[in-house]
Amino acid sequence: MAEVPGAAPPGAWIDVAAADDVPRGEHRVYEVDARFVVIYNIGGELYAIEDLCTHDGNPLSDGPVEGHEVTCTRHGARFCLRTGAALSPPAYEPVTAFPVAVRAGRLCIGVD
Repeated sequence: MAEVPGAAPPGAWIDVAAADDVPRGEHRVYEVDARFVVIYNIGGELYAIEDLCTHDGNPLSDGPVEGHEVTCTRHGARFCLRTGAALSPPAYEPVTAFPVAVRAGRLCIGVD
């Protein structure tokens, strides 16, 4: 995980954890601004989505990951970890995806 340079507007990035808190092939859930966000480390690339199936509210962090997709354990809806797109029924709405950066040795997610 390389440091990501760049000037984000103040408040645009939220520090959530140490950069090494999410090892390759694993994921962790964090509470950020009163919602749960799951950060996945897929082959050294970091992805963050809201930990909430848009079909029925089940936590997505409970589901299996295959490639860059996570499957909801309740009804089998699949979501893209890169974009948050709903890839299969019964979910039709995307889950919120967040940019992830490593800044000064910390994992940060971008928020609006």
